[in-house]
Amino acid sequence: MRPLVIDERLELPLYGLSEAALYLRVPITTLEYWAFGRGRVSPLIAVAQKQPRAFSFMNLLECHMLASMRSLYDLRLPKIRRALAHLNKASRFSHPLIEEPLFTNHIDVLIKEIDKFINLSRDGQLVIPEIVEAHLERVEYDKTLGAFRFYPFVRARSVTEPKFIVIDPGLGFGKPVIAGTGISTAVIASRFNARESMPDLAKEYGLEEKQIEEAIRWETRAVAA
Repeated sequence: MRPLVIDERLELPLYGLSEAALYLRVPITTLEYWAFGRGRVSPLIAVAQKQPRAFSFMNLLECHMLASMRSLYDLRLPKIRRALAHLNKASRFSHPLIEEPLFTNHIDVLIKEIDKFINLSRDGQLVIPEIVEAHLERVEYDKTLGAFRFYPFVRARSVTEPKFIVIDPGLGFGKPVIAGTGISTAVIASRFNARESMPDLAKEYGLEEKQIEEAIRWETRAVAA
């Protein structure tokens, strides 16, 4: 598999630590540990900028994948760390967590080579267990544009949650907008807080009320956090 063509904007340091934590719904201390390490423990990803601390959009997706591996697949961090060490040595990709097709048996992290699975968490051992693909939930890749879109979780970390909010460096300077539009969730929430009603806002922007409601819920959770 060839490396993906990636828009250079996806590598720019766009998001501070606290902002990235809000978008990912991950505790700041956890995100800090993943991205910058702690003491003698090395980080799991290579952040776009260390001083001042800033994440690229690709870093955001990498941390989203880490969060998904922990929550959706219940993988343990030492297993993930060993798999990443193997990937970083052997992979041709700049962001193997995003670009490399990964699999799991809900115990270890695996990759597929031709007709066999290699266990990255166990130093490359061959395995034949029941396998499921560990894919990037809520991430879309447009190969024509070389661009990714990220639909963050608003209510709960569930694969069935609707995709009403999107983060795309090509829209709204990489800030959250209502999917299918360039309308900022922050603008919607600000107008709602100024006592404009959801029906009026939906009518003005040509949207459904549930889209307006989700934008407000997203921003309300951000403020609460």
